[in-house]
Amino acid sequence: MVDGIAGLILASRSASRIAMLQAAGVTFTAAPAPVDERAVEAVIAGAAPGAIALALAEAKALAVSALHPEALVLGSDSLVVSRGRRFDKPACRDEAAAHLRWFSGGVIELTSAAALARGGVVVWRHAGHARLQVRALSEGFIASYLAAEWPEVGACVGVFRIEGLGVQLFDGIEGEHFTVLGMPLLAVLGALRQHGILAV
Repeated sequence: MVDGIAGLILASRSASRIAMLQAAGVTFTAAPAPVDERAVEAVIAGAAPGAIALALAEAKALAVSALHPEALVLGSDSLVVSRGRRFDKPACRDEAAAHLRWFSGGVIELTSAAALARGGVVVWRHAGHARLQVRALSEGFIASYLAAEWPEVGACVGVFRIEGLGVQLFDGIEGEHFTVLGMPLLAVLGALRQHGILAV
């Protein structure tokens, strides 16, 4: 629980991350992290994508840990790079379409990072990586896809939900399924066992 009782807090309102933990039988409370992601990125500008994703995951975990030091706090973040360019979540539907045009026929390099904090200290961190081969996307497909998936995919850094119509974007995927969903769940579950949240 959040109020005075040690437990797990997910520092996110991400529907995908909440669903993953719930499906895995993890008991937790979700609380949004008061973090300026752009400010964190500015401090480590030029760092490798994995380092940036880890820094953001840690910042989220630490921000919520400062408010609830008795709890174990899980922060997570995903980062997408395609053809040398790093992408944030699209600000609008037109920008989402532009992102999909850029991805078309290329490879998305996806990093999903997670960190655990307790008492204002990061006690565990991990980054998972995946490569997603995007098929050639027609303008008609992009329009129909966004008509069906917007605005939900506006919260997704790669403009897709792999568990839904987003799977139609790809010809091939290398990497752990949960990393593609937005959190390296198997590593997280192992860490939760180490820290007494789950049974060994």
